[in-house]
Amino acid sequence: MSNGVWSVALGAAAPAAERTCSALSSSRSSFNNLCKPRQFALLHTLDRNSRVRSLRQHEHQKPRSIEAGKRERDKHQDRSAAAKAPSFGGYELIKDDTKNGSFRELDYGDTDWIYKVDEVDNLPDAPFLDAVVKVYCTHTDPNFSLPWQKRRQYSSTGSGFMISGRRVLTNAHCVEHHTQVKVKRRGDDTKFVATVLAIGPECDIALLSVEDEQFWKGVEPLCFGSLPRLQDPVTVVGYPIGGDTISVTSGVVSRIEVTSYVHGASELLGVQIDAAINAGNSGGPAFNDKGECVGIAFQSLKGADAENIGYIIPTNVIYHFLSDYERNGKYTGFPAMGILWQKLENPALRASLRMKPDQKGVLVRKVEPTSPALNLIQAGDVLLRFDNIPVANEGTVPFRAGERISFGFLVSQKFSGETAEIELLRDGNIVKVQTTLKTPVRLVPVHIEGKLPSYLIVAGLVFTSVCHPYLEYAKILEKARHGLAEFDDQQLIVVSQVLANDINIGYEEITNILVQEFNGVKIRNLRHLAQLVDSCTDAFMQFELDYSSLVVLETKAAKAVTPHILEDNCIPSDRSQDLLQIASPDTTAQENGPVLIGTES
Repeated sequence: MSNGVWSVALGAAAPAAERTCSALSSSRSSFNNLCKPRQFALLHTLDRNSRVRSLRQHEHQKPRSIEAGKRERDKHQDRSAAAKAPSFGGYELIKDDTKNGSFRELDYGDTDWIYKVDEVDNLPDAPFLDAVVKVYCTHTDPNFSLPWQKRRQYSSTGSGFMISGRRVLTNAHCVEHHTQVKVKRRGDDTKFVATVLAIGPECDIALLSVEDEQFWKGVEPLCFGSLPRLQDPVTVVGYPIGGDTISVTSGVVSRIEVTSYVHGASELLGVQIDAAINAGNSGGPAFNDKGECVGIAFQSLKGADAENIGYIIPTNVIYHFLSDYERNGKYTGFPAMGILWQKLENPALRASLRMKPDQKGVLVRKVEPTSPALNLIQAGDVLLRFDNIPVANEGTVPFRAGERISFGFLVSQKFSGETAEIELLRDGNIVKVQTTLKTPVRLVPVHIEGKLPSYLIVAGLVFTSVCHPYLEYAKILEKARHGLAEFDDQQLIVVSQVLANDINIGYEEITNILVQEFNGVKIRNLRHLAQLVDSCTDAFMQFELDYSSLVVLETKAAKAVTPHILEDNCIPSDRSQDLLQIASPDTTAQENGPVLIGTES
């Protein structure tokens, strides 16, 4: 596992109605043929009255006796008439009774090579295959180096499938930073424009809709099944690399546990399978042996020590995403307790916490400042039960017969705003509290939800807020990834670069350094910094940076030169669109009017 590399398979709703399930159940007999390669019979005209039949056809004939078979072979060998042998490369061998052979050029008018589907196995495909679609997306990613513009467009393909309510499910990473999304049905030559209704980065699911009535004609939505068990057969269907048509791979369930979702940097329930999941399979459904959808293919583990390790999003997570959208009209996310905990497997550690021999739980090491449990749970408490379910010393809870799972699974089953009953051990006493669960506040957001990065330019200094994609661009700030937010709207602000000008001489080499204070005031977020700069009446502007660095600019000169620096670098505004409403009268945005760039309709 040390050499493994996670990869998402991206190529270059409530449960369905009962009528859907009944329609699918009638096709279960054909599902067993889904993974079988279709039988092809190679028909070659040796003469006008003879054809080579497929082996599959011979299997349905009555077995002949050994003697009868021998007599027929002897009869065939004693034929005196010349027999035409199969030809290759445009020539055929003519044999006669003298055992001498000669070649003559093949007359293509006398032969008929065709591939034809074997009539014996000409059963229709499972009807639910028609609900699997190919997703075409045009992406335009943000440019964190030049946050006032976007990067060059690129295209990708993935998979998706129809569900009830005339909607389509796919992966979030398939439509991230989308400019246009289109879908195409199996066997159709028309691509239909799709609208993205909701994107769940944490669970890597996206919900689409298609307005065109023709897209839904004659197709039944998929029916969801329950969480599979170990060794249950699964079949992954989608449009991976290697071809343009639909692809089917099969395997079994290898593992079920809380796992890492690479795209969302989250920990949710996942199902590991050994069926091949390749680039382009993302968003495609995984079926059980009843033809029910039991998950969405979304990532695989690649590496020298990893083979046949793919992952699907189980129906538990899918239901949560769809229910969240139905409740709120948008995706709000998965809640969290907002605590950092430690296992209690060491006897001395348990004894120091005054735990009895029959007591088990995990140690609370820290409560996040933005968590609703901040005043209810304390560092040093032992979490014994969650909603009356006992938590083991290793942090697991009973799951199914013979299985245990991380107690974070119980938290992820809740919705933001719901409450949970927590049983704690504090100073040897049992304490019960009720806490509200909410979506966690991240000091460094994982995604920026398809928006352009926020930025502010002051005298050539480019300030921007830090997010996970920015950390990929600025590796030096990796330590900030795991920081905890002190309040809900807190951001980490950095000087990403300095646009050279006479006013900022000596500061040109400042890159990716955190900003701590402005004129002695601690900065909360980029909006706060913009307000401080716009309202500054001091003679100098002082920026306290990380590593005890200091940047000082003359206030009037800095504000006067900023429009000229923008013009020299072809930058339309000194700040991003979300900061335009607090622009000062001295900014270019109010002099020339705001210029909106890179916005999506």
